[in-house]
Amino acid sequence: CGDIHGQFHDLMELFKIGGELPESNYLFMGDYVDRGLNSVETVTLLIALKVRYKERLTLLRGNHESRQITQTYGFYDECMRKYGNANVWNFLNEVFDFLPITAVVENQIFCLHGGLSPSIDNLDQIKQLDRFQEVPHSGPMSDLLWSDPSERCGWGVSERGAGYAFGQDISEQFNYTNNLKMIARAHQLTMNGHNWSHEQNVCTIFSAPNY
Repeated sequence: CGDIHGQFHDLMELFKIGGELPESNYLFMGDYVDRGLNSVETVTLLIALKVRYKERLTLLRGNHESRQITQTYGFYDECMRKYGNANVWNFLNEVFDFLPITAVVENQIFCLHGGLSPSIDNLDQIKQLDRFQEVPHSGPMSDLLWSDPSERCGWGVSERGAGYAFGQDISEQFNYTNNLKMIARAHQLTMNGHNWSHEQNVCTIFSAPNY
């Protein structure tokens, strides 16, 4: 599943269509909060489900699971409005610091929120990252949460001001090096809910229909 962005009722519809836990397995690729009206309900439900069905639900970190971004795009304000203080926001950001950055499904599908990094060639390098922290402004951890696929070859400057734009040659080489079938990622709006790129080396998934 891709970005949810506080759309609690659409998350419920997603579970209705895909099947309830624990009968179905789910992997969410980040951005549970901000923009939507019910970020608190969305992220707390997902965390509760993770605790209850830890083998059935995987929650990855998105670029919005950070202190800086949530102060700009609505989650901080929502917590202040609903609780009168920043305690819940602080506690949840501490949880965000422990979320994994990437996952691999069936040894074939590389899942993450954003995209690739010029600092990372293989999966073992990701395991060496110190991910238990606030999302840095730059570096490989930031790249994995911010980068986007591009129609141009090679590495390019990202319009977002963080991460990189990576071409089909980059994604093909990464998949080949790591014996992967494809990269599944979120982070970008797709009107049909998903979009293939780089000759099906990359699939972007977006799960917030009322974005």
